[in-house]
Amino acid sequence: MLKSLVSRASSTRKILNHAQFQQQRGLHSRNKMAMEYIAKGWNALKEVDRVIDYCEPRDKRLIPHLKTAKDNFEMALEVDNTNTHARYWLSRLHLKYHVPGQCKAIGAALLVEAADMGDADAQYELGRNLRIENEGVHTDQQAFYYLEKAADQLQPDALYLLGAVYLAGDCVKKDIASALWCFYRASDKGHSGAAIACGSLLIRGYELPTSLTKFDLKNGVTSRKARRKTGEPKPNPIELAREQFENAAKLGNDLGFRWLKRLDEEEKRLLAE
Repeated sequence: MLKSLVSRASSTRKILNHAQFQQQRGLHSRNKMAMEYIAKGWNALKEVDRVIDYCEPRDKRLIPHLKTAKDNFEMALEVDNTNTHARYWLSRLHLKYHVPGQCKAIGAALLVEAADMGDADAQYELGRNLRIENEGVHTDQQAFYYLEKAADQLQPDALYLLGAVYLAGDCVKKDIASALWCFYRASDKGHSGAAIACGSLLIRGYELPTSLTKFDLKNGVTSRKARRKTGEPKPNPIELAREQFENAAKLGNDLGFRWLKRLDEEEKRLLAE
């Protein structure tokens, strides 16, 4: 009797494991197909962005590309309705382009859905739009909520904008340390404007938060304590700032080159004295 029960339980587990495997394989297959549609739509939209600055936004020559993008993003959602990337890109089409069948209400709804489902780009875009298009404490707090969500995922534009919010003390308490943290992380993700902002604050004497320095928080020991124990010298703010300006210059930001030139001139002046 016992052997029979064990055998049945074993068979049931095998059936459940097989069903789970089939379900996972189906999800993977749908997700892969959805990403293929998204890639096709994104390539069509990329072609629109390549020429849109040289023609009218409603130029008929853009319509085939816009329609291709829209069709593919919609197909991606049909294949996988949980895909946040498809929702985000379809919302952009409705909100920013003169696509056939354009509806801003649909675009806004898709953007909110994608943001609430955790898409970092959608969260940034929604937060930015709430700050620009609306006024009032309620919308400011909503904007901050979505920007913070996107920044938690290290979305560079959200980090930069959130840094600016902390730096200005706009709808939150002014916090230079938090602003520096955001700018530094955004710079690390390739945001040239954030690199300039970070370098400028370092030049003015502000210090990087301890969580960003070489000796990170480990087992409750702060970086400052670790430096005292090891004799590690305090990081040179000028050199840290120079690294940020070099990052900006590598990304093609003219201000990065100007700041580097200014630092070089200041060093030459000091050596000449």
